[in-house]
Amino acid sequence: MSAEHEIRRATPASVTLAALGVVFGDIGTSPLYTLKECFYGPHAIAVSPANVMGILSLIFWSLMVVITIKYVLFVSRADDHGEGGTFALLALLQGAVKRSPANPFFRALPYLALCSAAFLYSDGMITPAISVLSAVEGLHMVLPAAGGMVVPLTCGILILLFMLQKYGAARIGGIFCPVMLLWFAALACCGLINIAACPQVLAAVNPWHAIAYFQASHLHGLLVLGTVVLCITGGEALYADLGHFGRRPIRKGWLFLACPALVLNYMGQGAVLLGAPASGHNPFYQAVPQFFLPFMMVLATLATVIASQALISGVYSLTQQAVLLGFLPRMRVVHTSTSARGQIYLPTINNLLMAACIALVLIFQNSSGLAAAYGLAVTGAMGITSLLFFAVTRFIWQWPLWKAGGLLLLFLCFDLPFLGANLIKILDGGWLPLLGSVVLISVMTTWKKGRALMQKRFEQMSMPLPAFLSALREEKQSRSPGIGVFMTLNQHLTPMPLARSMALIHSVPERIVLLTVKTEERPYVEAKKRIRLDDREKDAGLYRMLVSYGYMQNPDMAEIAECSKHSGLYLPLYDCTFYLGRESILAAEGARAMRPWRRAIFIFLSNNAWNAATFYNIPSSRVVEIGTHLSL
Repeated sequence: MSAEHEIRRATPASVTLAALGVVFGDIGTSPLYTLKECFYGPHAIAVSPANVMGILSLIFWSLMVVITIKYVLFVSRADDHGEGGTFALLALLQGAVKRSPANPFFRALPYLALCSAAFLYSDGMITPAISVLSAVEGLHMVLPAAGGMVVPLTCGILILLFMLQKYGAARIGGIFCPVMLLWFAALACCGLINIAACPQVLAAVNPWHAIAYFQASHLHGLLVLGTVVLCITGGEALYADLGHFGRRPIRKGWLFLACPALVLNYMGQGAVLLGAPASGHNPFYQAVPQFFLPFMMVLATLATVIASQALISGVYSLTQQAVLLGFLPRMRVVHTSTSARGQIYLPTINNLLMAACIALVLIFQNSSGLAAAYGLAVTGAMGITSLLFFAVTRFIWQWPLWKAGGLLLLFLCFDLPFLGANLIKILDGGWLPLLGSVVLISVMTTWKKGRALMQKRFEQMSMPLPAFLSALREEKQSRSPGIGVFMTLNQHLTPMPLARSMALIHSVPERIVLLTVKTEERPYVEAKKRIRLDDREKDAGLYRMLVSYGYMQNPDMAEIAECSKHSGLYLPLYDCTFYLGRESILAAEGARAMRPWRRAIFIFLSNNAWNAATFYNIPSSRVVEIGTHLSL
């Protein structure tokens, strides 16, 4: 049973609380650094009543419009069989893309989705670093002499966090819900205490304060928008985690728990700044009562680890989807739960993320240095989501232009200024997600193009299946007992291992199965609809089997064997021999199909991709590999 089915069987209240521990971790830790960066960061503004009220108003309306209206009320409705996220939007739009392949807008949609995915990868690298670092920076307020331990302690926490990933999110997340519930309660209580001392701060809900701030600050007001955006980091997670918890629990968790706690805490920090302008260097911890400070620091560290876990798990899921959709090479996927398919661990991605996070901490040294990079990654992904959602509303849901366009205009009124403000900060750290996105998009498009070229080369080299069947029927071939399974992408062509087996060994299996594993453009395919069998050539001992999986599922040969019992041809693993091709990619002299740098990347990725036997969980004792040299 999948994770989302299990969790939806629970009570609504328990699901909402579970969502609180995962979905809202990132946005829930934003109060640690948002106001601090506004009044103490590289583009800080003076702590004055007008500035404080203006920034609070901007934060309040950003939460209301971007998170509440955009993500919670509208974008969350664009689910693909219950799943959310970038690739879910792309899957919804695939039909429109195929119907109008020459339309420039539709042709650009897959690339926009890749850009959004690349920004989310950057977010996944930056979030653990900035979240843990900002929490540990409160150490000097408890122990002033321990300020030099911030960076080493942050690196130690990150290393421990990534080392624990192999045990699975379920074990790590056992304390997520109560800790985050306690965290949001602490945020609300600290906010209420400070608001009680300065209740006039609540007037910041009036949007006029934001307008007046821009009228007074002009260009510098735009720069500060690049910092205000930190209050909505984690908005993409609300949508990406839709399939794990469902739309209603996420909405309830935001509207009745997370949002009120965040607003109260930001207002409380503003009250502290109005009463003590010198507190701008760290208003979050200044807003905490002195006796509660050590406990709050421990709680903040735990909360930031949880926020990091949510993004790490999201990167795992994003990578699995990218692999199954053909944008990344196969890699090892470890299922850490016997009952929840969505709980996975990717050792390669885990090690790369850990190295990237530690490198960021060592390079930037403090959370202020990472804030500009963080903001650009977030705003880039959010802007692209607005465009993709417009395409869904206009071309899939058939909304009239005034309705779809009006909503897009509202979203872009926030997305574009936020994005523009962060583009100005490219030299301050915004270059990091841009560089990371360029690298990731280059890798994904190179792999996609390289696999398409490989398939084309195979089609040119392969014998048509009717010709092979004629030769099989006319020539006397030795037939070895048992079932030979040949994995292929095109069931109308003879797989290279099968053709070579007949040509070189002059023997073929008694029963030949051409097995194609296909990833559907939907997240899940039911087990009873998994297999389709074509036995029209069974007189020659040949069968064609098509196995379908969703892009949120991981193909597994043991499961395929079990499902085959009801297909008309049982594939017992103990009686099957799996013939797999192993391609050696060579750089052809004068080849023009791929540019040299792309060919070099593709060869590297292909040579280091996880082998098919392990990826599909095929017993190694039942595998025969036949090599092929292929020039690109």
